[in-house]
Amino acid sequence: MKTIARTLMLSALLAAGLAACSGSDVPSTGSNVSGDRPAQSTARWQSYARAADYPGTAAEDAFIAMRDGVRIAARVVRPSDAEGRVVDAPLPVILTINGYNSRLIGDVLPSTGYFVQRGYVHVFVDERGTGSSGGKWESFGEVSHEDFLEVLEWIDDQPWSAGRVGTWGPSYMGITQFFAAKHQHPSLKAMFPIVPMGDAYRDIVFTGGQINAGFIPLWVGLVNGLGALPLAALQENPLGGVDVLLDHVTQSLLSFSVGTVGEALLGTDKVYDGPFWRARSPLEVADRVQVPTFLVGGLNDLFQRGTPLLYEALKGHTEAKLLIGPWTHLEGSFGGGLPADGVPSLDAIALQWFDRYLKGMANGAERQPDVTQYLYGEERYVVEADWPHPEARALRLHLRGDGSLSEEAALPGEASNRVLQQPVNGLCSMSASQWTAGIIGLLPLPCATDNRITELLERTYTTPPLERDLYVNGPIQANVWVSTTALEAGVVVRITDVSPDGRSQEITNGILTASMRAVDASRARMLDGQSIQPWHLFTEEARQRLSPGEIVPLNVEVFPSSFVIKEGHALRVSVGASDLPHGLPPLPDLIRGVVGLLTVYSEADYPSHVVLPVVETVPAP
Repeated sequence: MKTIARTLMLSALLAAGLAACSGSDVPSTGSNVSGDRPAQSTARWQSYARAADYPGTAAEDAFIAMRDGVRIAARVVRPSDAEGRVVDAPLPVILTINGYNSRLIGDVLPSTGYFVQRGYVHVFVDERGTGSSGGKWESFGEVSHEDFLEVLEWIDDQPWSAGRVGTWGPSYMGITQFFAAKHQHPSLKAMFPIVPMGDAYRDIVFTGGQINAGFIPLWVGLVNGLGALPLAALQENPLGGVDVLLDHVTQSLLSFSVGTVGEALLGTDKVYDGPFWRARSPLEVADRVQVPTFLVGGLNDLFQRGTPLLYEALKGHTEAKLLIGPWTHLEGSFGGGLPADGVPSLDAIALQWFDRYLKGMANGAERQPDVTQYLYGEERYVVEADWPHPEARALRLHLRGDGSLSEEAALPGEASNRVLQQPVNGLCSMSASQWTAGIIGLLPLPCATDNRITELLERTYTTPPLERDLYVNGPIQANVWVSTTALEAGVVVRITDVSPDGRSQEITNGILTASMRAVDASRARMLDGQSIQPWHLFTEEARQRLSPGEIVPLNVEVFPSSFVIKEGHALRVSVGASDLPHGLPPLPDLIRGVVGLLTVYSEADYPSHVVLPVVETVPAP
């Protein structure tokens, strides 16, 4: 498209005079934490390796008494010499707080031995109410936050601790790091969260106001299932272990897990954002994190949205770095495919990080690139100066009545398009793999890499084949005008890359329940005067019910990505009514919206469009 090409060429000239993205999700101020960071786009990854200091490891269980008498279980892994004797010298400590079972996690993660043999003690802790720990599990609740402070104090008192602690781990083990760091304990020196959540409500549990029906049931089942094996507690005291097991079943499973999921499905208070979800969102405490932090995220991770926002919230007041790979949640947890394109393995990166900030080695960790992203289309990693991309410019593309996607605005009287409202589209798609943490993606299904089956129940809007590469980097907003014959509707927007042979490869997507469309404009991210990342309120007071036939604008947040639509390929936007298992409306919304007809408008008075953050130049290999 010639007009797109002109926009890209102009962006380099505009870069000197126009402001880049403003913030959307920094909870302390509602505005972007940018900081004065030097451009590091010319930085290159340097390899790092260090031979093991010790040949073996040895593990033992411990129990930590909390202020209320509840005992928290820990698995302590220490280096050993060639004869198997545990090394007695005080060493820096890597702490991993999980919600599964430290007896299993600590013994199966290959990184455990990697760090310990290089001179660290690795401590795995079961969060309250999980594994062999007593008490009631409340999924990152504030009681557990206080436990984490007591765990740090306990570590400080141990003879094997040198008084310097770093936190490490993926997923659950990445999220707990923020709630430990918020206390600013003097022994905590560094963090390495891998695929962590930023916003419990918006990132994962109620994306767009709909329940995640893929990952959340699997995750709750995993936590409670592994909690049914309190191995350390049973081994220490069989009767006491049985008491722990009964507590897990009665308090954690029946009281918290079943109750919370049930409330969400039935549409009670838990379907709205509020104190419950804020207390479980690391973004709410990011301003209190003061230690150097290396963040790892994935383009198709469960926390595709939240991880880069955490980087943005940290970078203005502490050392922070961001690596985003082409990963689902499972792949990202282990840095699948690394080393690649000069980027080391996650273990090597973490070792350098901890050696620098826990051991004080002058190894150059702070000089590694600030932001490294994988680019779909280019199929390689690139180093960028920052996130959001400081040279991104807004490109608006209109959804036209004839199914085209163009910069030319819609005309009066252009045709609209209709979509059947049903709750099960998307079951075989890239999205289904993403929102089951990558599990469905393990199956060799052609629909996981070609969205044309999913698009049969959606409306598509496609550019002509591009005349030059289009580089998109950052969050995307779709502004879609719709009406419905029902009392409720869900809208799904997908961004895909259409190759010359017609294959439609999904890149990213967003979802929104129509009645939850209210936004707080003061917290929206703006780019060149256009909103590019809306902030939805998701409160009961802000809910705006629909009437049949009422035409309303929906500002759909499409999660951030980094990709290049190559010359000869086309960019496609598809609009549908459902994306299972990514989103399942709570029962009241499902009943109000099922079997309606959704109309998507494409005319001058109702100009549906998307806003993309485009960058002029793709970094050279």
